[in-house]
Amino acid sequence: EVQLVESGGGAVQAGGSLRLSCTASGFTFDDSDMGWFRQAPGKECELVSGMEGDDTTYYANDVKGRFTISQDNAKNTVYLQMNSLKPEDTAVYYCAADWAQALAKHRECWGQGTQVIVSS
Repeated sequence: EVQLVESGGGAVQAGGSLRLSCTASGFTFDDSDMGWFRQAPGKECELVSGMEGDDTTYYANDVKGRFTISQDNAKNTVYLQMNSLKPEDTAVYYCAADWAQALAKHRECWGQGTQVIVSS
């Protein structure tokens, strides 16, 4: 079974940084297009960042230049480095084993998640 465990969230001031981690098991991590979603209170789930094939990445416009997705295949872990955080980034963040399939199955903001709170 697919297991995803997010961690690394917390409360920070605007301008601060956090690095989220997602440790995965139960699938072929190296061949998966891992992604990160988030859902703010009262808002819809949105795709924040995701792998696209082997050599490209996607970033939502409002996080481009501030967030960086990466993965460590040896650790089966995907990261989301978040810099210059804004209050608008406040949300619960979720990772997905395949972000496109997660969207198709309406499982894009699903699981434990990790909460990020950014204060101004």
